[in-house]
Amino acid sequence: MSRDIEKSVDTSTEESQSNAAVRKAQGEFVRGVSGFRAAIGDAQFPAEAGRYHLYVAYNCPWCHRVLLARNVLGLRNSISVDVAYPGRTNDDDPVAPNLWEFNPERVSTLTGTKFAECTTETGTGQAYRLVKQIYADEGSEEGSVPVLYDKKSKRIVNNESAEIIRMLNAQAKQLGSGLPPSDLPELYPANNEMREQIDALNAAIYTNINNGAYKAGFSSDQAVYAKAFAAYFDQLATLESLLASDNRAFLTGDKFTEADLRLFPTLYRHDPVYYLRMKLNGAKILDYPHLWRWLCRVYALPGVANSNSLDHCKQGYFGRSWNNVVPIGPNYPMPYPKAYSHPELAGDNPMSGRLK
Repeated sequence: MSRDIEKSVDTSTEESQSNAAVRKAQGEFVRGVSGFRAAIGDAQFPAEAGRYHLYVAYNCPWCHRVLLARNVLGLRNSISVDVAYPGRTNDDDPVAPNLWEFNPERVSTLTGTKFAECTTETGTGQAYRLVKQIYADEGSEEGSVPVLYDKKSKRIVNNESAEIIRMLNAQAKQLGSGLPPSDLPELYPANNEMREQIDALNAAIYTNINNGAYKAGFSSDQAVYAKAFAAYFDQLATLESLLASDNRAFLTGDKFTEADLRLFPTLYRHDPVYYLRMKLNGAKILDYPHLWRWLCRVYALPGVANSNSLDHCKQGYFGRSWNNVVPIGPNYPMPYPKAYSHPELAGDNPMSGRLK
């Protein structure tokens, strides 16, 4: 069904499971390891346009990075997508609570309307209601998103987002990218020096920011939370300094790469969601001029703005909080995501080093 997970841990992709039960008991959030690790390009999963499908939820940052890769690589017309409701199932669900479900009829408590982006399940041909049912066909107990699915063989290919974006980049032309070669980005260039830079950034960003946000927000121990909080803002300060060092456009220079793509979903959520929900209230991204302008620069790239929805994010994160009330703001200096089209909002007061 799924390929065995390597014992060595790639810290840019997943978290060590060493003493996971003990760590959880001590109040630490420990992210599990994805079980399906095949790749497009393997013998059983050839690269073909129109063959593959994604199951995602817009509030999930791991899904967001996959949707970003699909969009910026020109694969919107060749890789189909089903979108789950961001709130998961309730306690009265006939199967179980806290499951991803395809339910376009569900009404958002934030907007009072249905989410236009939510869909039924179309990839399997079975019109399943729950993501867990797709896994059950493989004999798996997993239930996470994103899922990369092969519509021809009716098999799950992969459910590790870091690997999915890497294979979409490597196979973009064969998968039917609609972009001309001159416009097709190289998210992971062949140059070894560039790859070393990207790999190093990925490891730091995953550990301290992508997964670090969850370490802070879902911790039940004050000291564990404080450690994650400090690491998160130390890393933001480091990235602010990196961008400021030569006023570079992107993390590795003048080209948008996988490192930028993997950082974006967390920073996109920080001011309107994580600042409150994940208790990451040390500063807003708006307080880091170079990071804010980087965020706006990425948001302006073709395909990025329509890869996600902050309404889904707010519903998904706050709709599962203790009272299920979803905050409306922030509205100052202007509502989000409109603010992401205004790089000038950041001003010129660098935060680098202040929170170390």
